[in-house]
Amino acid sequence: MATKSLDELDKKILKMVSGNARTPFLEVARECGVSGAAIHQRIQRLTKLQIIKGSEFILDPTALGYETCAYVGIFLREASEFDNVLKHLQKIPEIVECHFTTGKYAMFIKLYAKNNRHLLHVIHDQMQNIHGIASTETIISLAETYRKQIPID
Repeated sequence: MATKSLDELDKKILKMVSGNARTPFLEVARECGVSGAAIHQRIQRLTKLQIIKGSEFILDPTALGYETCAYVGIFLREASEFDNVLKHLQKIPEIVECHFTTGKYAMFIKLYAKNNRHLLHVIHDQMQNIHGIASTETIISLAETYRKQIPID
């Protein structure tokens, strides 16, 4: 569904729920001037169209003991190894994002570790043993300054 086919009510709903997915439908309905049933139907339609891909609780990694956030660029031995490497990366719980990229790296991941020693274990003992990975390049994040949703125009 292209953005141009979203009406103003869809956009208002998306702005509200993307800011806080726990906002009750009745509160969204009051703000939008429609019934709760109308909001429920719109949310279902937007979900079916995969504009909304679910809702989630956002956990604070630091509060859970994960002090180190790192991004790792992965060089593959062969492009054909992508699926095999992906399958193995998905089994590492510390890896929270994986992107197939253009440019320098074939893959780019984000991971959380409890500390630098744990980060070394994930990279050296778990990732470097995956058949198909030629090498990696790690960037440690010192602090996340902000995170936001894409704008709803």
